[in-house]
Amino acid sequence: MMESVGTFINDIKTKINSEDFREGKIAKFIETQTAKLPSDVYLWAAIGSMAASLTLKLTRRDKDALFVGQWAAPFLLFGVYNKLVKTHGHD
Repeated sequence: MMESVGTFINDIKTKINSEDFREGKIAKFIETQTAKLPSDVYLWAAIGSMAASLTLKLTRRDKDALFVGQWAAPFLLFGVYNKLVKTHGHD
C-alpha cells in the first residue's frame, strides 16, 4: 500500500515538473485580470464582509450574518493567490 502511495506521489511530481503541464486559457485570463487589482482590495473586502456580518448580527439577522461572515476567508485566500501570481508569475 505504501509503495503505491509513493509511486502515486512521484507520478504527480513528475507531471507537475514536466513541460507538458501548462495553465489553461481561462486561468491565464483570470490571473491577468486579477493581477491588475491591488492586493489591498482583497483585504478590504474581507474586512468589509466582517463588518457587514457584525451589522447583520446586531440587527438580529443571524443567518444572513453567518452567510456574509463566511466570505472573509475566501477573500483572504484570493488575496494570497493574487499575491503569489504577482510575485512568481504564471507560465
